Amino acid sequence: MNRRAKTAHLPYQPTGVRLPVGPDPHRASIARVYDYSLGGKDNYDVDRAAFHQVRQFAPRQGDVSRMNRRWLHRVVRYLAGSADIDQILDVGAGLPTSCNTHEVAQQENPRATVVYVDNDPVCNAHGRALLEQNQKTHFVSGDFLEENTLLGNKEVLQYLDLDRPIGLVVCGLLHHLDDGLDPAGVMGEYIERLPDGSCVAATNFWDPAEEDPALHELARNLERAFTEMGLGSGWYRTREQQLKYFEGLELITPGLTELENWWPAGPTTSAQSPEERLMLGGVGCKPMPGPTRIRPFCR
Repeated sequence: MNRRAKTAHLPYQPTGVRLPVGPDPHRASIARVYDYSLGGKDNYDVDRAAFHQVRQFAPRQGDVSRMNRRWLHRVVRYLAGSADIDQILDVGAGLPTSCNTHEVAQQENPRATVVYVDNDPVCNAHGRALLEQNQKTHFVSGDFLEENTLLGNKEVLQYLDLDRPIGLVVCGLLHHLDDGLDPAGVMGEYIERLPDGSCVAATNFWDPAEEDPALHELARNLERAFTEMGLGSGWYRTREQQLKYFEGLELITPGLTELENWWPAGPTTSAQSPEERLMLGGVGCKPMPGPTRIRPFCR
């Protein structure tokens, strides 16, 4: 299904995910805002202004970005280490920063192949210049929403083997897809195409709804700040909505949870801020087929 064609009739303004900002210094870019939130320098005044709009409601939103990054590192160590997956597809890779996916994966397994994909030309230029450090690391221009998914993209597939498990990483991307783009349905298409034994890692901003009314109110305010005050995207979704991202997969313990509760690196040293709690992540794996039953021979 061509999701671009499916959603072309929608009346509202396309978000940055639908139409990459690129080098335009007058529009906030998802990748550049995230870079600024991590303390990077590859951003413009418009990106900093968009992030400061969010910080009016969540002064520690920069901690959320760093928390998301730590979660990514733990997940990649799991995929390349315990799960023994030696090919990783990192979608929505963004601008390079410190300790990138391939560095973590190849510390666990020097033979691991990492393919980064982004649809923003600025991310592609920076990524190719800074991330393609060895023959096992590649940066491809592509769109998470493209027809037949990236698992049908010939440029991606020249580096991946669809006969072996793949680790699909969608970290900090899905909350930039509005409901009209059906993020759960898109994830379902990827899961259907992934080889058995593959794993999917995903995060999304969280709306606790009735689980925590006070945090629910903060989530609503933050969503308005993201979507209406400059960036144009950033949707907070309930636990039930996010569980649909993993349909058909077996969630790894502790399941879909607040990021700092997913295989923490050590004991908690400080209390989490409210904004840090408003993000969930999980890793689900596609079961390997069970052993074939041998029918008794009958004359």
